[in-house]
Amino acid sequence: MASNKRHERTRARRMALQVLYTGAITGESPTAVAESGRYLDEDGELSDYALMLIRGCEAHRAYLTRQLNATAENWSVSRMPIVDLAILRIGAYEMLFVDEVPNSVAINEAVELAKAYGAEDESPRFVNGVLGKIARSIDAGESLFPKPGSASGPGEAADEAASADSAAEEAPAAEDVAAAPVEPAPEGDATEVTIKAADERLVEDDEEAAVYES
Repeated sequence: MASNKRHERTRARRMALQVLYTGAITGESPTAVAESGRYLDEDGELSDYALMLIRGCEAHRAYLTRQLNATAENWSVSRMPIVDLAILRIGAYEMLFVDEVPNSVAINEAVELAKAYGAEDESPRFVNGVLGKIARSIDAGESLFPKPGSASGPGEAADEAASADSAAEEAPAAEDVAAAPVEPAPEGDATEVTIKAADERLVEDDEEAAVYES
């Protein structure tokens, strides 16, 4: 049963990545993309967990941006490949907001996504390094920024207000968009954005070994 749940969440992360990527490329809200059904349906309908990841990453976009900017040395989010950034958002969101998912699992799953869909050969190492650094901060009881809505931190309204700035900062460069794996849809149809997998990788191992090494 636990293994089935894990596989379902692996599928949910993969579908959430497709939606976040599509939203980044088209400039649309990921939630709107999900609700319109403009994503690959080879995995079926979006699960509740996939929708939670999509909506969570969108709602806390500015907060996650600040975390990633502060953690990824010499790499602002504006310089990150679109796919890698979407993977990092999912992993960071699970680590920071989904208590039932161990940090080691969130990192392992993000690394597997990077192996299959990452923009560069070094994407898995990069994703592992950034999320591993966040995990070490969490384990040490440190917090780069208070969570939105916390007593000592900015509320949701402030987080949403900051999202406009982060969105402008993250606007993909023309060369990134040109290099993105986009397949044109037939004339007259809505644009269909796809992510090509090098191969499909499911996490079979039930061990939750941490991969904190950068």
